[in-house]
Formats: sequence, structure tokens, C-alpha cells
Amino acid sequence: MFIQLNSQTIEKLEKSLGERPGYFKLFFDTEGCGCNGVIVIQVISEPHATDIEVQKEPFTFFVDRQQESLFDEQMRLEADENYPSFRLSSDSSLLGSNIRVKDIR
Repeated sequence: MFIQLNSQTIEKLEKSLGERPGYFKLFFDTEGCGCNGVIVIQVISEPHATDIEVQKEPFTFFVDRQQESLFDEQMRLEADENYPSFRLSSDSSLLGSNIRVKDIR
């Protein structure tokens, strides 16, 4: 899996980490949303036993191995210029818009 990040996205993700170490996890959250789920970018301190590393640079991204099939092999993560949200897309689909970062460290 490869997640393409532009400079604006890298800058916003760096701000999400702040001064504390952490990793990013693409997570399909179904809890309390009343729908099929929404994608969230979690900031985690350590991966769970079921998480797999999908990218190392410029940030380490993980995904739960049971959710890996919900994502495409090549994706673009783009920060919204005016809001604290992101858009995740691939050549074949829009996987999510208005994606938020949730720090659970």
C-alpha cells in the first residue's frame, strides 16, 4: 500500500503529532456513527498486534489487517486548505472526505 502526501498534508500531519512521538493509523470507525463507518486518521503511540505497517516515509502508517481490504493499493491523502480535515482518494474511488485526525496516544 502506498499513500501519496502533498506538502500541505505533510505539514498538517506534522502539526497533529506535535512534540510527542507517534504513528498514524487509517481506521474505519463504525462505533456510534449510525452508518457503515467513517475513515479516521488515528494518532497512536504503538500499533496493536493486529496492525500492519503499510508505509514508512515520510510518516509511518498502520492499518488493521482486517480492514486492509477496505483501502486501495495506491491512494492520495490531501489536506483541506480551510478545515482540519483530509480527503482520501485513489484513481478508482473517493474513499473518504472530511476525514479527521483523532489523537488516541
